[in-house]
Amino acid sequence: MMNYKSPLHKMAMTTPTNYWNDSCSIEELTYAIDQGAVGATSNPVILLNVLKKEMFLWNDFIKKVIWDNPTWSEIQVAWKVYEAVAVKGSKLLMPIFENTKGKRGRLSIQTDPAFYRNSQAILDQAMYFHNLVPNFNIKIPATKAGIEMVEEATYRGASINATVSFTVPQVLAAGEAVENGLRRREKEGLDVESMSPVVVIMFGRTDDWLKALVKRDGIEIEPDYLEWAGIACLKKAYSIFKKRGYRARLLGAAFRNFIHWTEFIGGDLTLTIPYEWQLKFNSSNVEVEEHMDEPVKSEIIKKLYDKFFDFRQAYDENGMSMAEFDTYGATVRTLRSFTQSWHDFVAVIRDFMLPNPEIN
Repeated sequence: MMNYKSPLHKMAMTTPTNYWNDSCSIEELTYAIDQGAVGATSNPVILLNVLKKEMFLWNDFIKKVIWDNPTWSEIQVAWKVYEAVAVKGSKLLMPIFENTKGKRGRLSIQTDPAFYRNSQAILDQAMYFHNLVPNFNIKIPATKAGIEMVEEATYRGASINATVSFTVPQVLAAGEAVENGLRRREKEGLDVESMSPVVVIMFGRTDDWLKALVKRDGIEIEPDYLEWAGIACLKKAYSIFKKRGYRARLLGAAFRNFIHWTEFIGGDLTLTIPYEWQLKFNSSNVEVEEHMDEPVKSEIIKKLYDKFFDFRQAYDENGMSMAEFDTYGATVRTLRSFTQSWHDFVAVIRDFMLPNPEIN
Protein backbone atom coordinates (compact mmCIF):
# COMPACT_ATOMS: atom_id res chain seq x y z
CA MET A 1 0.00 0.00 0.00
CA MET A 2 1.36 3.37 -0.98
CA ASN A 3 1.97 5.92 1.74
CA TYR A 4 0.72 9.35 0.73
CA LYS A 5 2.52 12.44 1.90
CA SER A 6 -0.60 14.56 2.24
CA PRO A 7 -4.25 14.83 1.16
CA LEU A 8 -3.22 16.68 -2.00
CA HIS A 9 -0.63 14.04 -2.78
CA LYS A 10 -3.27 11.34 -2.35
CA MET A 11 -5.65 13.22 -4.66
CA ALA A 12 -2.94 13.58 -7.29
CA MET A 13 -1.98 9.90 -7.09
CA THR A 14 -5.43 8.27 -6.85
CA THR A 15 -7.86 10.45 -8.84
CA PRO A 16 -7.94 12.07 -12.30
CA THR A 17 -7.72 15.48 -10.63
CA ASN A 18 -4.41 17.29 -11.18
CA TYR A 19 -3.18 20.31 -9.32
CA TRP A 20 -0.81 23.19 -9.96
CA ASN A 21 1.02 25.54 -7.67
CA ASP A 22 -0.69 28.92 -8.00
CA SER A 23 2.54 30.85 -8.28
CA CYS A 24 6.00 30.71 -9.84
CA SER A 25 7.78 31.07 -6.50
CA ILE A 26 10.72 28.67 -6.41
CA GLU A 27 10.14 27.79 -2.74
CA GLU A 28 6.41 27.23 -3.20
CA LEU A 29 6.74 25.33 -6.45
CA THR A 30 9.40 23.02 -5.00
CA TYR A 31 7.02 22.14 -2.17
CA ALA A 32 4.08 21.64 -4.52
CA ILE A 33 5.94 19.33 -6.90
CA ASP A 34 6.91 17.18 -3.92
CA GLN A 35 3.19 16.95 -3.06
CA GLY A 36 2.19 15.88 -6.56
CA ALA A 37 1.69 19.16 -8.42
CA VAL A 38 2.25 19.01 -12.17
CA GLY A 39 2.18 22.68 -13.16
CA ALA A 40 2.31 26.28 -12.03
CA THR A 41 1.01 29.70 -12.96
CA SER A 42 1.84 33.38 -12.87
CA ASN A 43 0.08 36.71 -13.29
CA PRO A 44 0.84 40.31 -12.23
CA VAL A 45 -0.56 39.78 -8.71
CA ILE A 46 1.41 36.57 -8.27
CA LEU A 47 4.61 38.03 -9.70
CA LEU A 48 4.51 40.99 -7.35
CA ASN A 49 4.09 38.66 -4.37
CA VAL A 50 6.89 36.40 -5.59
CA LEU A 51 9.33 39.29 -5.83
CA LYS A 52 8.41 40.53 -2.38
CA LYS A 53 9.01 37.05 -0.98
CA GLU A 54 12.08 36.08 -3.01
CA MET A 55 13.75 39.38 -3.85
CA PHE A 56 17.05 37.92 -2.65
CA LEU A 57 16.95 35.68 -5.72
CA TRP A 58 16.33 38.53 -8.13
CA ASN A 59 18.04 41.61 -6.72
CA ASP A 60 21.29 41.17 -8.66
CA PHE A 61 19.49 40.08 -11.84
CA ILE A 62 17.32 43.21 -11.87
CA LYS A 63 20.37 45.41 -11.41
CA LYS A 64 22.17 43.63 -14.24
CA VAL A 65 19.25 44.03 -16.66
CA ILE A 66 19.18 47.75 -15.90
CA TRP A 67 22.95 48.07 -16.30
CA ASP A 68 23.12 46.06 -19.53
CA ASN A 69 20.29 47.99 -21.17
CA PRO A 70 20.91 51.70 -20.48
CA THR A 71 18.18 52.92 -22.85
CA TRP A 72 15.40 50.64 -21.61
CA SER A 73 12.34 52.02 -19.90
CA GLU A 74 11.14 50.69 -16.56
CA ILE A 75 8.39 48.82 -18.44
CA GLN A 76 10.90 47.05 -20.68
CA VAL A 77 12.96 46.07 -17.66
CA ALA A 78 9.84 44.87 -15.86
CA TRP A 79 8.86 42.57 -18.72
CA LYS A 80 12.34 41.10 -18.90
CA VAL A 81 12.24 40.36 -15.17
CA TYR A 82 8.76 38.84 -15.43
CA GLU A 83 9.95 36.67 -18.30
CA ALA A 84 13.01 35.53 -16.34
CA VAL A 85 10.99 34.64 -13.22
CA ALA A 86 8.61 32.55 -15.31
CA VAL A 87 11.41 30.83 -17.23
CA LYS A 88 13.17 29.90 -13.98
CA GLY A 89 9.97 28.37 -12.61
CA SER A 90 9.39 26.46 -15.83
CA LYS A 91 12.74 24.69 -15.45
CA LEU A 92 11.56 23.02 -12.24
CA LEU A 93 8.67 21.53 -14.20
CA MET A 94 10.69 20.40 -17.21
CA PRO A 95 11.19 16.79 -16.00
CA ILE A 96 7.40 16.39 -15.69
CA PHE A 97 6.92 18.00 -19.09
CA GLU A 98 9.38 15.62 -20.72
CA ASN A 99 8.05 12.51 -18.95
CA THR A 100 4.45 13.27 -20.00
CA LYS A 101 5.39 14.36 -23.54
CA GLY A 102 4.04 17.85 -23.02
CA LYS A 103 0.73 16.99 -21.37
CA ARG A 104 1.85 18.12 -17.91
CA GLY A 105 4.72 20.13 -16.47
CA ARG A 106 3.80 23.54 -17.85
CA LEU A 107 3.97 27.01 -16.31
CA SER A 108 1.42 29.63 -17.36
CA ILE A 109 2.69 33.09 -18.26
CA GLN A 110 0.27 35.97 -18.73
CA THR A 111 0.06 38.37 -21.63
CA ASP A 112 -0.17 42.05 -20.71
CA PRO A 113 -3.55 42.62 -19.01
CA ALA A 114 -3.67 46.07 -20.60
CA PHE A 115 -3.99 44.37 -24.02
CA TYR A 116 -7.45 42.98 -23.19
CA ARG A 117 -9.03 44.96 -26.09
CA ASN A 118 -6.21 44.51 -28.60
CA SER A 119 -6.34 41.18 -30.45
CA GLN A 120 -3.13 41.64 -32.43
CA ALA A 121 -1.11 42.74 -29.40
CA ILE A 122 -2.37 39.71 -27.46
CA LEU A 123 -1.43 37.35 -30.29
CA ASP A 124 2.01 38.89 -30.86
CA GLN A 125 2.97 38.63 -27.19
CA ALA A 126 1.45 35.16 -26.89
CA MET A 127 3.62 33.85 -29.73
CA TYR A 128 6.70 35.58 -28.33
CA PHE A 129 6.19 33.77 -25.02
CA HIS A 130 5.44 30.51 -26.83
CA ASN A 131 8.87 30.60 -28.44
CA LEU A 132 10.78 31.24 -25.20
CA VAL A 133 10.55 27.77 -23.66
CA PRO A 134 8.65 24.65 -24.71
CA ASN A 135 6.67 24.21 -21.49
CA PHE A 136 4.75 27.46 -21.20
CA ASN A 137 0.99 27.75 -21.25
CA ILE A 138 0.21 31.20 -22.62
CA LYS A 139 -2.46 33.12 -20.73
CA ILE A 140 -4.94 34.88 -22.97
CA PRO A 141 -7.89 36.71 -21.39
CA ALA A 142 -11.43 35.48 -22.13
CA THR A 143 -12.41 38.92 -23.35
CA LYS A 144 -13.80 39.49 -26.82
CA ALA A 145 -10.37 40.37 -28.20
CA GLY A 146 -8.76 37.48 -26.35
CA ILE A 147 -11.21 34.81 -27.48
CA GLU A 148 -10.70 35.99 -31.05
CA MET A 149 -7.01 35.09 -30.74
CA VAL A 150 -7.33 31.78 -28.86
CA GLU A 151 -8.02 29.87 -32.07
CA GLU A 152 -5.17 31.51 -33.97
CA ALA A 153 -2.62 31.06 -31.17
CA THR A 154 -3.66 27.41 -30.84
CA TYR A 155 -3.36 26.92 -34.60
CA ARG A 156 0.15 28.37 -34.46
CA GLY A 157 1.12 25.76 -31.86
CA ALA A 158 0.77 27.61 -28.55
CA SER A 159 -0.80 25.74 -25.65
CA ILE A 160 -3.01 28.48 -24.32
CA ASN A 161 -4.52 29.17 -20.92
CA ALA A 162 -7.79 31.07 -21.38
CA THR A 163 -7.96 33.14 -18.21
CA VAL A 164 -9.86 36.07 -16.66
CA SER A 165 -12.87 33.77 -17.04
CA PHE A 166 -15.72 33.24 -14.58
CA THR A 167 -18.73 32.05 -16.53
CA VAL A 168 -20.06 29.15 -18.54
CA PRO A 169 -20.41 31.25 -21.73
CA GLN A 170 -16.78 32.37 -21.51
CA VAL A 171 -15.32 28.90 -21.09
CA LEU A 172 -17.52 27.44 -23.82
CA ALA A 173 -16.38 30.15 -26.22
CA ALA A 174 -12.75 29.47 -25.27
CA GLY A 175 -13.19 25.69 -25.51
CA GLU A 176 -14.71 26.02 -28.99
CA ALA A 177 -11.94 28.37 -30.11
CA VAL A 178 -9.26 25.93 -28.92
CA GLU A 179 -11.03 23.09 -30.69
CA ASN A 180 -11.15 25.04 -33.94
CA GLY A 181 -7.43 25.77 -33.67
CA LEU A 182 -6.63 22.11 -33.03
CA ARG A 183 -8.76 20.99 -35.98
CA ARG A 184 -6.95 23.40 -38.27
CA ARG A 185 -3.61 21.95 -37.16
CA GLU A 186 -4.82 18.40 -37.67
CA LYS A 187 -6.09 19.22 -41.16
CA GLU A 188 -2.57 20.33 -42.08
CA GLY A 189 -0.91 17.35 -40.42
CA LEU A 190 0.57 19.41 -37.59
CA ASP A 191 1.19 18.04 -34.11
CA VAL A 192 -1.55 18.34 -31.50
CA GLU A 193 -0.67 15.39 -29.26
CA SER A 194 1.98 17.31 -27.31
CA MET A 195 -0.25 20.34 -26.77
CA SER A 196 -2.02 20.92 -23.47
CA PRO A 197 -4.51 23.85 -23.57
CA VAL A 198 -6.50 24.78 -20.48
CA VAL A 199 -9.54 26.97 -19.86
CA VAL A 200 -10.04 28.65 -16.49
CA ILE A 201 -13.01 29.35 -14.30
CA MET A 202 -11.97 31.61 -11.42
CA PHE A 203 -14.76 30.29 -9.20
CA GLY A 204 -13.73 32.30 -6.15
CA ARG A 205 -13.92 35.54 -8.11
CA THR A 206 -17.39 34.58 -9.35
CA ASP A 207 -18.42 34.27 -5.71
CA ASP A 208 -16.66 37.53 -4.86
CA TRP A 209 -18.67 39.39 -7.48
CA LEU A 210 -22.02 38.14 -6.16
CA LYS A 211 -20.96 39.11 -2.64
CA ALA A 212 -20.13 42.59 -3.94
CA LEU A 213 -23.63 42.78 -5.46
CA VAL A 214 -25.17 41.75 -2.12
CA LYS A 215 -23.38 44.67 -0.49
CA ARG A 216 -24.08 47.14 -3.29
CA ASP A 217 -27.73 46.29 -3.86
CA GLY A 218 -28.80 45.09 -0.43
CA ILE A 219 -29.74 41.62 -1.67
CA GLU A 220 -30.96 39.21 1.00
CA ILE A 221 -29.75 35.66 0.61
CA GLU A 222 -28.35 32.89 2.80
CA PRO A 223 -24.61 33.70 3.08
CA ASP A 224 -23.61 30.05 2.57
CA TYR A 225 -25.28 30.02 -0.84
CA LEU A 226 -22.80 32.59 -2.10
CA GLU A 227 -19.97 30.06 -1.74
CA TRP A 228 -21.55 27.80 -4.39
CA ALA A 229 -21.96 30.08 -7.42
CA GLY A 230 -18.54 29.44 -8.92
CA ILE A 231 -18.73 25.74 -8.09
CA ALA A 232 -22.06 25.51 -9.91
CA CYS A 233 -20.62 27.24 -12.98
CA LEU A 234 -17.56 24.99 -13.14
CA LYS A 235 -19.55 21.80 -12.67
CA LYS A 236 -21.97 22.80 -15.41
CA ALA A 237 -19.15 23.77 -17.77
CA TYR A 238 -17.39 20.48 -17.00
CA SER A 239 -20.43 18.43 -18.04
CA ILE A 240 -20.77 20.39 -21.29
CA PHE A 241 -17.05 20.05 -22.07
CA LYS A 242 -17.32 16.29 -21.65
CA LYS A 243 -20.47 16.08 -23.76
CA ARG A 244 -18.93 18.11 -26.59
CA GLY A 245 -15.57 16.37 -26.38
CA TYR A 246 -13.52 19.54 -26.01
CA ARG A 247 -9.84 18.71 -25.64
CA ALA A 248 -8.98 21.77 -23.56
CA ARG A 249 -8.80 20.89 -19.87
CA LEU A 250 -10.81 22.93 -17.39
CA LEU A 251 -8.78 24.66 -14.67
CA GLY A 252 -10.31 25.84 -11.40
CA ALA A 253 -8.79 28.89 -9.71
CA ALA A 254 -9.23 31.55 -7.00
CA PHE A 255 -9.64 29.53 -3.81
CA ARG A 256 -11.69 30.96 -0.98
CA ASN A 257 -12.70 27.90 1.10
CA PHE A 258 -12.40 24.13 1.47
CA ILE A 259 -15.32 23.23 -0.81
CA HIS A 260 -13.48 24.95 -3.64
CA TRP A 261 -11.20 21.93 -3.33
CA THR A 262 -13.33 19.05 -2.12
CA GLU A 263 -16.22 19.57 -4.56
CA PHE A 264 -13.93 19.02 -7.56
CA ILE A 265 -12.03 15.94 -6.38
CA GLY A 266 -12.49 13.15 -8.89
CA GLY A 267 -12.98 15.41 -11.89
CA ASP A 268 -10.74 15.07 -14.91
CA LEU A 269 -9.59 18.65 -14.51
CA THR A 270 -6.88 20.73 -12.87
CA LEU A 271 -6.95 22.95 -9.78
CA THR A 272 -4.39 25.74 -9.39
CA ILE A 273 -3.98 26.07 -5.63
CA PRO A 274 -2.20 28.88 -3.76
CA TYR A 275 0.59 27.78 -1.44
CA GLU A 276 -1.23 28.92 1.70
CA TRP A 277 -4.27 26.83 0.74
CA GLN A 278 -2.05 23.83 0.00
CA LEU A 279 -0.73 24.07 3.55
CA LYS A 280 -4.27 24.31 4.94
CA PHE A 281 -5.52 21.37 2.90
CA ASN A 282 -2.50 19.22 3.73
CA SER A 283 -2.78 19.88 7.45
CA SER A 284 -6.49 19.08 7.50
CA ASN A 285 -8.22 15.80 8.25
CA VAL A 286 -10.43 16.00 5.17
CA GLU A 287 -10.93 12.63 3.51
CA VAL A 288 -10.00 12.56 -0.17
CA GLU A 289 -13.32 11.47 -1.67
CA GLU A 290 -14.71 12.05 -5.15
CA HIS A 291 -17.46 14.69 -5.30
CA MET A 292 -17.18 16.07 -8.82
CA ASP A 293 -20.26 14.26 -10.08
CA GLU A 294 -22.43 15.42 -7.19
CA PRO A 295 -24.63 18.34 -8.37
CA VAL A 296 -25.00 21.55 -6.43
CA LYS A 297 -28.30 21.46 -4.53
CA SER A 298 -31.18 22.60 -6.69
CA GLU A 299 -32.48 25.00 -4.03
CA ILE A 300 -29.12 26.82 -4.03
CA ILE A 301 -29.13 27.11 -7.82
CA LYS A 302 -32.72 28.35 -7.81
CA LYS A 303 -32.10 30.98 -5.16
CA LEU A 304 -28.95 32.28 -6.89
CA TYR A 305 -30.80 32.26 -10.20
CA ASP A 306 -33.77 34.18 -8.81
CA LYS A 307 -31.73 36.73 -6.88
CA PHE A 308 -28.93 37.56 -9.34
CA PHE A 309 -29.17 38.49 -13.00
CA ASP A 310 -25.36 38.22 -12.99
CA PHE A 311 -25.59 34.58 -11.89
CA ARG A 312 -27.97 33.84 -14.74
CA GLN A 313 -25.43 35.41 -17.09
CA ALA A 314 -22.70 33.23 -15.59
CA TYR A 315 -24.61 29.96 -15.35
CA ASP A 316 -26.68 29.87 -18.52
CA GLU A 317 -24.97 28.36 -21.54
CA ASN A 318 -26.01 31.40 -23.60
CA GLY A 319 -26.09 33.84 -20.70
CA MET A 320 -23.81 36.36 -22.39
CA SER A 321 -22.69 37.28 -25.86
CA MET A 322 -18.97 37.55 -26.48
CA ALA A 323 -19.34 41.32 -26.64
CA GLU A 324 -20.58 41.26 -23.02
CA PHE A 325 -17.58 39.37 -21.65
CA ASP A 326 -15.57 42.58 -21.21
CA THR A 327 -18.19 44.35 -19.11
CA TYR A 328 -19.14 41.47 -16.80
CA GLY A 329 -18.51 42.59 -13.22
CA ALA A 330 -15.99 39.91 -12.28
CA THR A 331 -14.06 40.55 -15.51
CA VAL A 332 -13.83 44.28 -14.83
CA ARG A 333 -12.77 43.75 -11.21
CA THR A 334 -10.09 41.24 -12.18
CA LEU A 335 -8.67 43.27 -15.05
CA ARG A 336 -8.47 46.30 -12.76
CA SER A 337 -6.69 44.20 -10.13
CA PHE A 338 -4.21 42.69 -12.60
CA THR A 339 -3.49 46.03 -14.23
CA GLN A 340 -2.94 47.73 -10.87
CA SER A 341 -0.62 44.93 -9.74
CA TRP A 342 1.36 45.32 -12.95
CA HIS A 343 1.75 49.05 -12.26
CA ASP A 344 2.84 48.20 -8.71
CA PHE A 345 5.41 45.77 -10.08
CA VAL A 346 6.74 48.41 -12.48
CA ALA A 347 7.03 50.74 -9.47
CA VAL A 348 9.30 48.15 -7.80
CA ILE A 349 11.54 48.26 -10.89
CA ARG A 350 11.40 52.08 -10.84
CA ASP A 351 12.82 52.05 -7.32
CA PHE A 352 15.86 50.18 -8.66
CA MET A 353 16.30 52.60 -11.57
CA LEU A 354 15.45 55.80 -9.68
CA PRO A 355 16.04 55.18 -5.98
CA ASN A 356 14.41 57.78 -3.81
CA PRO A 357 17.17 60.21 -2.69
CA GLU A 358 15.08 61.28 0.29
CA ILE A 359 15.36 57.82 1.88
CA ASN A 360 18.65 56.78 3.51
